[in-house]
Amino acid sequence: MALSREQVAMRVAQELQDGYYVNLGIGIPTLVANYVPDGIEVMLQSENGLLGMGPYPTKAELDADMINAGKETVTAATGAAIFNSADSFAMIRGGHVDLTVLGAFEVDQNGNIASWMIPKKLIKGMGGAMDLVAGAKNIIVTMTHASKHGDSKLLESCSLPLTGVNCVKKIVTDLAVLEVKDGAFHLLERAPGVSVDEIISKTAGKLLVDGEIPEMVF
Repeated sequence: MALSREQVAMRVAQELQDGYYVNLGIGIPTLVANYVPDGIEVMLQSENGLLGMGPYPTKAELDADMINAGKETVTAATGAAIFNSADSFAMIRGGHVDLTVLGAFEVDQNGNIASWMIPKKLIKGMGGAMDLVAGAKNIIVTMTHASKHGDSKLLESCSLPLTGVNCVKKIVTDLAVLEVKDGAFHLLERAPGVSVDEIISKTAGKLLVDGEIPEMVF
């Protein structure tokens, strides 16, 4: 059975390490803030100028002026800092973000990512994605494995305009966890109840399956 958005975020949260500075993109990545493992401390960055982003607020905690890059209300963790977007992007471009988690329309077997536009569709702009994929030390993509029409989003070569080249290291989809290296997708884990054959059938790019593939554990 395919993972929910929340389960994808829970699995990504397992990739966090103590002391990390992490940028969370719009959509599923923002949910990761709710699932930071106990016993570690990470500083979540939002490119509009917040370092130390906490979970989504309860009704009592709601502050309409405290928002993330997706204009959603958030909380500030203990020790948080607020600054302008120029300083925020200096942090990103300076290579001070350990991990960025973002969504994508397509990823290919060489680690290229297309995430910012679909031709002939209205867009607001590329946002900070191009800076993030160029400046972050590690990149994890969250996405559905296939479109609602059943077309794979894990391709031999991206068909949409690229956001970044040879930059994606790992992908967490609603079906699987995959590593991108040596010009191929490497299957690491599968969603509970999802077969390897289903993942193979929905992956258009080169996919390597080595031995028994364990199910994700939450």
